[in-house]
Amino acid sequence: MNFHNLNKKVVWLLSLVLITSLLASCGSKSNTGGKTLSSSKSTKSKGLKGLFFKPATEDPGVFNGEIVAVNRKGWSQPTPFGMVLVPSGSYLMGQGDEDPSRSAINFPRRVTVSAFFMDDTEITNYEYRQFVESILRDSLSVLGETKIMSDYYPDTTRWAEDLKMPGYQTRDFTYGDPMTENYFSSPAFDMYPVVGVNWSAAKYFCDWRSKLMNSYRKTQGLANLPRFTLPTESEWEWAARGGRASAKYPWGNPYLSNAKGCLLANFKPHRGNYDADGYEYTAPANAYSPNDYGLYNMAGNVAEWCEDAFEENASAVTWDLNSINRDANNPRKVVRGGSWKDIGYYLETGTRTFEFEKNKRSYVGFRCVMRYLGRPASR
Repeated sequence: MNFHNLNKKVVWLLSLVLITSLLASCGSKSNTGGKTLSSSKSTKSKGLKGLFFKPATEDPGVFNGEIVAVNRKGWSQPTPFGMVLVPSGSYLMGQGDEDPSRSAINFPRRVTVSAFFMDDTEITNYEYRQFVESILRDSLSVLGETKIMSDYYPDTTRWAEDLKMPGYQTRDFTYGDPMTENYFSSPAFDMYPVVGVNWSAAKYFCDWRSKLMNSYRKTQGLANLPRFTLPTESEWEWAARGGRASAKYPWGNPYLSNAKGCLLANFKPHRGNYDADGYEYTAPANAYSPNDYGLYNMAGNVAEWCEDAFEENASAVTWDLNSINRDANNPRKVVRGGSWKDIGYYLETGTRTFEFEKNKRSYVGFRCVMRYLGRPASR
């Protein structure tokens, strides 16, 4: 007897059995792109077939005494107008470059962020004007004109007040009046980012926008979508990086200008040469090139409110999964991204700073996000 050939056959049979068992244990994976839905609930054709089942145009939810509810036909979360999808991911949150003065409280740490939609630009004057006009028309009797104008209308006087010389209480040394008179009201600035709005007003805008959208969807028999909110600090930084790990700026490293010497954002370069980047004050919300996620001005133009309360050592008070600091007793709120009046340091993706929630500034605006339900198909 040829034992050598017999041993080969035995090894081959054992290998076949092993491969078969492994395939059986991985039965949850289909052969269509690695999807992991193996239950009969994963498709309409499975689970609903039976001796007494009669196909219907829509799933009945309960049929013949059994729960037969599955995914609703054709539903997927739509992309809100003016927003882009930021995929989920994990990254090292914090400074992308050495920063000796802040290294003890802003060292990089690993965080994970779920997918979300984000406005591709900062909220513009024209967009915010729709909000102000709406509440003046529909909520005047509830809120009162005084509250609306003081709390939610942009404080245009900040153009003069923010630029006062230190120690002076007059406006004689500033040139903010043209912006004060025209910035929010003139069509010339429709596509420029709204400023002079505090943290509370930005959140109220998000609530109004959510109700506006879902009220319409209700009239159309459509399911509610997640509400609009301000981005968390970790979401903002993840979006600003545009998928570039440890990037110093949204466009990458390490410079503020391109190979031709053109500045890549609106800020305060060259010790106060505001005009060097093309704009003395703010720029249109879609100026300059977007980052790899399609987001404009994640560095410079106007700094942006985040949802979080500001703590110097955020690592000690926030989790590493969809982190957020909701300390309602802390009046300091995170602002990110730097502005037209800031030096380059504040444009770095990892730079953290704050503003008091009730303060309105000529250099702070905001943009909204919406949570993505589930995981994007592209991932």
